[in-house]
Amino acid sequence: MELQQSRALNKAAVPAETATDGVVETSIPSRLDALPWSGFHTRVVLALGITWILDGLEVTLAGALSGALKQSPSMHFSNLDLGIANSAYLAGAVLGALGFGWLTDRIGRKKLFFITLALYLSATAATALSWDVASYALFRFLTGAGIGGEYTAINSTIQELVPARYRGWTDLVINGSFWIGAAMGAVAAIVLLDPAVIDPDFGWRLAFLIGAILGLAVLLMRMWIPESPRWLMIHGRPDEAHAIVDAIERSVIGHDQDTSDGRFTRIRLKMRDHTPIREVVHTLLGAYRQRALVGLVLMSAQAFFYNAIFFTFALVLTDFYGISANHVGWYLLPFAAGNFLGPLLLGRLFDTLGRRTMIMFTYGMSGLLLAVSGYLFSIGVLSAQGQTIAWMVIFFFASPAASAAYLTVSETFPLEIRALAIAVFYAVGTGIGGVIGPALFGALIDSGSRNSVFAGYLLGAVLMIAAAIVAWRYAVSAERKSLEDVARPLAFME
Repeated sequence: MELQQSRALNKAAVPAETATDGVVETSIPSRLDALPWSGFHTRVVLALGITWILDGLEVTLAGALSGALKQSPSMHFSNLDLGIANSAYLAGAVLGALGFGWLTDRIGRKKLFFITLALYLSATAATALSWDVASYALFRFLTGAGIGGEYTAINSTIQELVPARYRGWTDLVINGSFWIGAAMGAVAAIVLLDPAVIDPDFGWRLAFLIGAILGLAVLLMRMWIPESPRWLMIHGRPDEAHAIVDAIERSVIGHDQDTSDGRFTRIRLKMRDHTPIREVVHTLLGAYRQRALVGLVLMSAQAFFYNAIFFTFALVLTDFYGISANHVGWYLLPFAAGNFLGPLLLGRLFDTLGRRTMIMFTYGMSGLLLAVSGYLFSIGVLSAQGQTIAWMVIFFFASPAASAAYLTVSETFPLEIRALAIAVFYAVGTGIGGVIGPALFGALIDSGSRNSVFAGYLLGAVLMIAAAIVAWRYAVSAERKSLEDVARPLAFME
């Protein structure tokens, strides 16, 4: 592989890795990026990325189970109770992302992706045993905290282990796999809530228990995943980092790569045990202010767009098309298919045509298609099936756009603050999209006016098109570049 070079990097070749006086000189990033795709990388993606499938299953089931919770003789939930529980999940996701994101940068990726998954599993299992509104809301809060922490720990780990030329496609497909879980959740809800199959009051509890049991297999799959060598290098553990990279190389190509022939770029790093908060703030709001604004725009636009439509699509189907509530799950399947196929089929273009081109294209297409379909909805020419097909096409482009927002904020900031940067933008995006979007669209749908709903669609379209313009003008061309070339570590030394 011909690595992208940065003038900031030290290209001088020396026979071996060296560490003196707290300064380490290493070629580890270059060695990791030079590796071909292998079974090791596939296993990393499966062990870490499957959490997104569980997340999709979890979110979809929670929505589909609302009716069962209202009808449950033991729970007797009202619409307000369900709203409180959903808000608790959202609050947990935001706070979990921020808290665990900070810890991920401070104590390591591997420890955190075990802690967050364990929290998610235990809280999901506990949800099945809820006895009232307060207990259900508490367990949903803890489940959300686990999921929020998963986003930061997993994205950081994958970014730092996957070779640069595969990073974009891998990240997009993993984030898009959420919709495999959503499809599974839709089908599971249809079965588990069918009175002819199982008592609905037991079915909703079984649904949460199944999610927790599936997660146990993921916990076992993660046992062999190593700590990020990049993180270890900076945090004073170079010997452990080199041992891990040596083992990865032997697994992938059968032998250690020769670091004495000058093929690998070397960098010098000042080892540290943590990064002070003031340095984090200065980096995000000072040195990387433009990148922070790009990340904020991309995350906020896609969050509003996604949450506004996804969390109200069932209301549109029931209120405007007369679809029975227990049949809505079948309409989710093509919607989920479009969301997964988009990243799968378009993801490689983010590594070939480039980040800026594809982010602009996917955001712009999503906005334009939503505006057109919104107009067709407003004049009443779409059937329920036609509306579902329109959503499927729109989210074929919107799904890679949304995933590209996560990719952008995870690869364009220095390693020392990568997880926290993901957490900050995830929290802001989730806060904006999770609160404003669904609430606004819920009110517009309650009005019963197609034109009012169309106005909401136009707002989402404008936000996506504006984000496309911002990305084209200011986004970083990070394709096929080492993470250290995209964002120099704060510990870097000339």
